[in-house]
Amino acid sequence: MWKDLGASWAILLGIGFMMLANGLQGTLLGVRAGIEGFSTFTTGILMSGYFIGMFIGSLVAPILVNRVGHIRVFSALASLASISILFHGVYIEPTIWMLMRIVTGISFAGFYVVTESWLNDRASNETRGKILSIYMLIITVGMGAGQFLLNLAQPNAIDLFILISVIISFGLIPILLTAKPAPNFATSSKMSVLDLYRASPLAVIGNCLTGMAHGTIFGLGAIYASAVLVDINLISWFMACFMIGSLVLLWPVGYLSDRIGRRGIMAALSASAVVCCLLAVITPKDSILFYLVIVALGGVAMPMYSICVAYANDRLEPNQIIAASGSLVMVSGFGAMTGPIVIAFFMDLFDVVFYFWGIATVFGLTLLFTLIRMGSRPGIALAEQSSLVAGPIGTPIAEYLAPDSIEYAEAVANHEVEQLDQREDITERRL
Repeated sequence: MWKDLGASWAILLGIGFMMLANGLQGTLLGVRAGIEGFSTFTTGILMSGYFIGMFIGSLVAPILVNRVGHIRVFSALASLASISILFHGVYIEPTIWMLMRIVTGISFAGFYVVTESWLNDRASNETRGKILSIYMLIITVGMGAGQFLLNLAQPNAIDLFILISVIISFGLIPILLTAKPAPNFATSSKMSVLDLYRASPLAVIGNCLTGMAHGTIFGLGAIYASAVLVDINLISWFMACFMIGSLVLLWPVGYLSDRIGRRGIMAALSASAVVCCLLAVITPKDSILFYLVIVALGGVAMPMYSICVAYANDRLEPNQIIAASGSLVMVSGFGAMTGPIVIAFFMDLFDVVFYFWGIATVFGLTLLFTLIRMGSRPGIALAEQSSLVAGPIGTPIAEYLAPDSIEYAEAVANHEVEQLDQREDITERRL
C-alpha cells in the first residue's frame, strides 16, 4: 500500500487543499449573503449553482481529461476556482455569485474526476479499498477543518476570499511538481436514467432524495446557523459537526450494510435522520446537546449516497456497474441542485427553522419509498451483495473505483470462463 500511496501523494495532498478551501468557501458565502441582506430564497438559488456546476462538470471533465490529460485539467480548473472566489469578494451581486458558484462546481467536479481516476490507476486490487479510505478521510477532514478557517478574519471583508484563493493555489503546487507520469484515462459507456430506474427504482429515487438532503445541508446550513447562532465560531462548529458525524459513522454504517442488507440500513438511516431533525428543532441552540444532535444527523445522513450506489450495484450485472455510474451522478446532482432552491423558498416563506423540517421531509419520503420497495420486491442475498464504495455525493467515484467491474474486466481479459459463469448465475438470481 505504501508504494501506491507514494505514487499518489501529490494528488492526495492537492485534493486535501482543495477540500480545505471548499469547506471554508461554502460556509463563508452563506454567512456573507446574510450580511449583505440577500433573501433566503435568493441565497438558496445562488448556492445551488455549485451543484449545477458539479452536474455539468461531471459530464465535461472526463472529456477534457481524455483530451489533454490529468495535470493540465487539474491546473486549469484550479485557476478557474481561484479566480471565481475572488469575483465573489469583489462583486457583491447575486447574479455574479450564481455564475461563479457554477464555475466553482465545475472545477470541483473536475478535481474529483482527476483524483479518483488517478487513484484507480495507481492502486492495485489489493490496495484499492485502503487507498479509497484514505481519500475519503482526506476529503472529510479537509471539509470539516475548512469550517474553522472562518474565524481567521471578519466575513464582511475580502480577506477570507483571498485566503481561499491562496489555499487553492497551494493545492496546485504538488500536482505541478510531481515526477510521476499522469495515468491514462478512458471514459466508459453510459446507462440511461430510465434503464437504471427499471433495474433499481429505489437506487434512483433514493439517490435523488439523498442529493436533495445533502444539497440542503451544505447549501443552506450556514444561512440557518447565521440566523440562530450569534457567534461565528459556533457557525463553524455547526457545519463541522456534519462532517464529524460522517467521519465517525460512515464505515460502521458501511460495515452493517454489507452484513444486514442495504434496504434495512436505508430505512434505519432515513428514520434516524427524521428523528435527529425533530430533535434539532426542539433542542436549545446554546446547549452541547444541540451539536451532538447535528453530529448524529451528519452520521446518518452522509452515508446514504454510498448506500444508494452500493444498492444499485447489487441490482446490476457486473459489466453494467461502470456504465450506470454516470446516471447515478446525474440523479444525485439533480437532487442537490433542486434541494436548496425548494427548501430555501419555504425558509423564506415561513421561517429558517424549515431548514430542519425540509431535511426531515426529504428523509421521510426516502423512508416511505424504501418501505414500499421492501414490500414489493425481494432483497438481495447478503452473499451476492457488492462491496460498499464510499464516496462524496455527486462524484463519479463509482465509475473509477468499482471493484466488481474491475474484477469482471480482468476475468474477460484472462478468459476466466468459470468465474464469468458464476457471475452470470448470480446476476440471474438478482434479476
